[in-house]
Amino acid sequence: MKQGQIRIIGGVWRGRKLSVPDVPNLRPTPDRVRETLFNWLAPVIEGAYCLDAFAGSGVLGFEALSRGAAHVVMVEQASAVVTLLQKEVVKLQALNTEIYCAKTPQQLRSPLKLFDIVFLDPPYQDNILLPTCFYLEEQGFLAKEAYIYLEAKDLLQQNELPAHWQLLKNKKAGQVFYHLARRCCYTTGHSD
Repeated sequence: MKQGQIRIIGGVWRGRKLSVPDVPNLRPTPDRVRETLFNWLAPVIEGAYCLDAFAGSGVLGFEALSRGAAHVVMVEQASAVVTLLQKEVVKLQALNTEIYCAKTPQQLRSPLKLFDIVFLDPPYQDNILLPTCFYLEEQGFLAKEAYIYLEAKDLLQQNELPAHWQLLKNKKAGQVFYHLARRCCYTTGHSD
């Protein structure tokens, strides 16, 4: 993919363009998918503390902020992409954003506040989507009730996810399956 742009499609920054770096395997989430995702998240996005664990262009994190999220942590392993994201933060004056360079999941920093919403759209060939789900659950990154966006090359099944997670929705766009899961960690009368 050549250096390009992608636009924010809703909220206070609607229509603003973000630069898309020319990095192998970087595939910004398409407008149509983001529109559906943020319709799903509309009841819970306001004031949410979010993690964009494979930030890339940052479009999911910036879209969340544009639509009322309180804070977004963006993580990206390519330092050149982190630099570009930091420029976008300055351009948008997105002061409620934290960006750092790390390999997800093993180098994720413990959050200052548990995440209400997490965006997971890793490079498919790395096969780290499900290990990242279990890492976030086991290391205590998630709020008692959290929503997790999952993008994959295959349709995910309920039994592939951590025990307290429930698949709520899924759709397919082209070759991409995208899902919304909810973590509900309430006492159920049995131990895991």
